[in-house]
Amino acid sequence: MQLYIGNKNYSSWSMRAWLPMKHAGIEFSERPLRLDWADGSPFKSTLLALAPTGRVPLLIDDDRFAVWDSLAIVEYLAEAFPAKRLWPADRKQRARARSLCAEMHSGFAALRNRCPMNVEASLPEVGARCRSDWPDVAADLRRIDAMWTEALAQSGGPFLFGDFAAVDAFFAPVCSRIRTYALPLGAVAAGYVDRVHALPAMQAWCQAARQENDFLEEDEPYRQRA
Repeated sequence: MQLYIGNKNYSSWSMRAWLPMKHAGIEFSERPLRLDWADGSPFKSTLLALAPTGRVPLLIDDDRFAVWDSLAIVEYLAEAFPAKRLWPADRKQRARARSLCAEMHSGFAALRNRCPMNVEASLPEVGARCRSDWPDVAADLRRIDAMWTEALAQSGGPFLFGDFAAVDAFFAPVCSRIRTYALPLGAVAAGYVDRVHALPAMQAWCQAARQENDFLEEDEPYRQRA
């Protein structure tokens, strides 16, 4: 298997596919590409030669079989490696976990747009604006806080449905944003952020992100190149 990903510092969707594979010990070859959405760029041309979307993450199996979109990739892996338990074993809990993933997949636009993932940055002054200038971000954070707190109370933790699963990988980029922008959460949700960051796979991703030293201006709305 090959997994095509973008810059680890910026590519939240890449993290959502990479993290469960790494954590579960699924063997794959990593194919990193520098994010560049311009037509004809090496990023676009490489991906379009493999799949019609021209986006990451992109999983290639059996040499040429392409699976795109992070949620589709996770479902494909869950069927290919059932022993890895990428979803909860209980049918209703599995459905709930998928519901949370789908909510992340299609929602929280304010948080994602105003606070893009930037692993190596520290921007608490930007995060402070969600309390005063950005009520839409504050609303997203309230929903995330309530969602995590409820799931952890029902499962007993340490992750949303007990053991680490695909749903936790989908919220890992949110955990990264919480730290980058010092966003406010209750104690239960904040503890969850700490546990996600303590995972060896998450630490490996973040360390690699900090070592990229690749400043992409279009992904840096709050900073200028030094």
